[in-house]
Amino acid sequence: MTIHRGGTAHQPKYQRLATDLRRRIESGEWTGGGRLPVETELEGQYGVARNTVRLAVDVLVNEGRVVRVQGKGTYLREPSRHDHRVHSRPPRPARRGPLTPSAEVYAAEAEAAGRQLTVDFQVAAVRARHDIAAWLGLRPEETVMMRRQLCRVDQEPYAIEESHYRAGLAAGTPLMQDQPVPGGDERILAQLGRTETAATDHLTARMPDPAEAAWFGLGPGVPLLVNTRISSDRRGPIRVVETRYAADRARLLYELGDGAPAPD
Repeated sequence: MTIHRGGTAHQPKYQRLATDLRRRIESGEWTGGGRLPVETELEGQYGVARNTVRLAVDVLVNEGRVVRVQGKGTYLREPSRHDHRVHSRPPRPARRGPLTPSAEVYAAEAEAAGRQLTVDFQVAAVRARHDIAAWLGLRPEETVMMRRQLCRVDQEPYAIEESHYRAGLAAGTPLMQDQPVPGGDERILAQLGRTETAATDHLTARMPDPAEAAWFGLGPGVPLLVNTRISSDRRGPIRVVETRYAADRARLLYELGDGAPAPD
């Protein structure tokens, strides 16, 4: 078998081999969870050295496409992508009102998909990053209250959500309890006179730090999707919510207008 399609002559041979293995995976030659040919088989199929095969498979491991199982072989990762509606179409007729609590969205999506959502909570007073401080109208490194939710779907790490509040708003309220809040954080904010009615989202991607990679269980080549939401009311900004997702298991959906099609 020759190495072809997508590779170029100036690329190292292992990169061209990785390109062809990627093509075969995407064509459905091996189904999710299936085992790739062992190294000796790939050596014979492609007429390359074992080190070339190992380097090519390393590329696919780093991309999160395959996983090595000690003593058993190399397997395709089972697809476990989970949809999250970052922005949903408004109800008819559209009306101005509070934003939908994110906890309700996560729970409804997991239930609709027949999956189990579990959430662990952590709270702390932290120094605000310069961007979060600017969005909240604070001085750099001023103290903010941070509420973290570690979300798992079917026990697989799925998202880290961190809400940042002005200390004077959240301190001493249920927002700083390391447990679920009935009705969501949004209900507490409304009781405090700060009902979220508008938000701006910033969607970026970056590589994880070592702690994030360890918690998500990511291969070294898998990035994070980072959605940062700055919510407000007529009085100004209320909180900054930064949610980080593993790019190999999350799809973020934005439904706009009345006729937006349903996701596949």
